[in-house]
Amino acid sequence: MSVKINTATFSGIDGINITVEIDISTGLPCFNIVGLADTSVKESKERVRAAIINSGFEFPISRITVNLAPADIKKDGSQFDLPIAIGILAASNQIYCENIHKYLFIGELSLSGEIRKIRGALPIIIGGLNNSIKNFVIPNENSNECSIVKNALIYPFGDLRQVVNFLENEDMLPITFDYKNEKKNGNFTFDFEDVIGQDSSKRAIEVAAAGGHNILLWGPPGSGKSMLASRIPSILPELDYEEALEVTKIYSVSGNIKDEGLAKCRPFRSPHHTSSNISLIGGGRNLAPGEISLSHNGVLFLDEMLEFKKSVLEVLRQPLEDKLVKISRANGNISYPANFMLVGATNPCPCGFYASGTKKCTCTEHEKKVYLNKLSGPLLDRIDIFTFVASLKYEEYNKINKNEPSKVIRKRIIKARQLQKTRYKNEGISCNSQMTTKLINKYCKLDSKSNMLLKNVYTKYNLSNRAYNRLLKLSRTIADLNGRENIENSDVIEAVQYRKFINDNIV
Repeated sequence: MSVKINTATFSGIDGINITVEIDISTGLPCFNIVGLADTSVKESKERVRAAIINSGFEFPISRITVNLAPADIKKDGSQFDLPIAIGILAASNQIYCENIHKYLFIGELSLSGEIRKIRGALPIIIGGLNNSIKNFVIPNENSNECSIVKNALIYPFGDLRQVVNFLENEDMLPITFDYKNEKKNGNFTFDFEDVIGQDSSKRAIEVAAAGGHNILLWGPPGSGKSMLASRIPSILPELDYEEALEVTKIYSVSGNIKDEGLAKCRPFRSPHHTSSNISLIGGGRNLAPGEISLSHNGVLFLDEMLEFKKSVLEVLRQPLEDKLVKISRANGNISYPANFMLVGATNPCPCGFYASGTKKCTCTEHEKKVYLNKLSGPLLDRIDIFTFVASLKYEEYNKINKNEPSKVIRKRIIKARQLQKTRYKNEGISCNSQMTTKLINKYCKLDSKSNMLLKNVYTKYNLSNRAYNRLLKLSRTIADLNGRENIENSDVIEAVQYRKFINDNIV
């Protein structure tokens, strides 16, 4: 007798429906799994056998063939245990469910029959919905993650016996998700209210957050670069449902998802400067997402940026431009989203005091040149804002002035982002940093005075086309923060100031 059971796998962050076909026939007892299954899938034979017996059922002493269709798609992972076990029980007439075809089953089985959590459950649910499957039988531990999908009917279970009882009786209501009542995370550990002084850097960070621009904080050691960067999440707008779902899918695939289910706040990733290309970009044996994808819709913070290997920094160039990373290896090709805001922090030289105005730099010219050469011209082009974080004077510590809290800054940023969202509602983007050349020409009109200023800057400093376009995007963001419909000369002047790096060089 042959039985078909719905299950799924994932490629990148996309779910792929798989049909488990079980055939039990007479002949020498054997248990074969075919359909381009890797080692983790083939090992499920022993888990399924023990789980069926230890759950109080009989394992057929017959010729059992399991086919995972379509056969040209590589299958890996342990999520096929549960559908294989259900298929064997159905094919051997130990259970009967007239509507078994309307369910999609995923879950790893323990030897005792317990259903364990799997990786990548969320994209599987979304992929199933896209293929007209609405009912999903999943492990209990994946329930928070999977129930965030609208229109999905989720049935979580703890062991194989519970699943069989449900299929025979269908006496359980599904879990559904209500996004409107989902609690948001409005509490942050760090607040800009704690930062003394640094008004120019705070303004630069506000502009960067308002338009989704990349920013580099540079200055002497201990001036507060990391302190400022760690507070950026507290001023970013909340994730909307679609953004939160994208973030959660990536964390589901990587196995880093948290128990609360839907992502509550924008990611903030801060890899160590000893990180490799693969840890940053992604890849490896399982083609897992890297730090740039785990930062999607959030912030990638590279502290001590010039301590990273130059080869590691250079791999950021294409994802910064495309907002996507394509990983090609011998075992497959995967694409992951990588729409992140890059925040870097660095000293201007190995000793840290070059161009600081506080202490004398002890580095030689060769040492400074080698150090700064880690930031190549193409990479500098992709950074929108450079801001100097100066060391505080003693008098500034004793000022009575109250510092502006994050919630006040955040209101201005949300207002600017809403303007951009409305402006680009038919353009397929959501903020100024994502504008293409065509959109820049459409939405960044300059008056004659502003145009002359940019012409002089472009000619004097021999700017690249990319740097010029980023100046226009910055000007558009500054105008949005100031509540102006058109870009004015003062907006362009401020944008030009943000392109100064080391000794007032315009880059």
